[in-house]
Amino acid sequence: MNLLIASGVFALIALLFLRAMLRQIRRGRVLRAGGSAAMCAATAAIGTAGVMLFISYLGYQRLTAEQLVAEIEFVQSASEEYTARLMIDGQIDQLLRMRGDEWQLDARVLTWKPPATILGLEPVYQLERLSGRYTSVDRERSAPRTVHSLAAERPLDLWSLARNFPKFTPGMDAYYGSATYLPMADGARFRVTLSRDALIARPVNEAARQAIGDWGR
Repeated sequence: MNLLIASGVFALIALLFLRAMLRQIRRGRVLRAGGSAAMCAATAAIGTAGVMLFISYLGYQRLTAEQLVAEIEFVQSASEEYTARLMIDGQIDQLLRMRGDEWQLDARVLTWKPPATILGLEPVYQLERLSGRYTSVDRERSAPRTVHSLAAERPLDLWSLARNFPKFTPGMDAYYGSATYLPMADGARFRVTLSRDALIARPVNEAARQAIGDWGR
């Protein structure tokens, strides 16, 4: 919210410079009008960027403690082929085709450091992708794989901005939350939580516990 207020302040300043520019044009003060126009454009750009960053921030989920982010259940359809039912935040429910004998979930995590912390911003996260993988390295190299994107495309994304331009985003700290991966098995159901810096997957039913017990044997 503080980010939105700051953007509003810059927008107000831009309007004041616009008013000054129009007044100077009427008085024939071309050079002063040009200076006011430049300041108007600069403050308007800052205010617009702030609004876009605020909208992007709202697209992420706030991360205050270890919390449930997703549940995933598998139904085997063929050898090394599964249908995954992915439920995110208890709202998004989708069926995804998976190849392999393991699944992996990745998330983007964005935390804040001074000077951004003075704005009261909390850490946020966004699930990025769900992919199938193989226990065998040889199969991982040669067998077909599946990767499903879970992140919505945005014209301006906070995490990408912080990753690609760290010098221009001194208050942002972007990194991958530790990706979690476990075996797939028919009827197995897992619950995925996210702490401040790591994804954690746990079995929910007996099929999932059995799959983990047999993992790597």
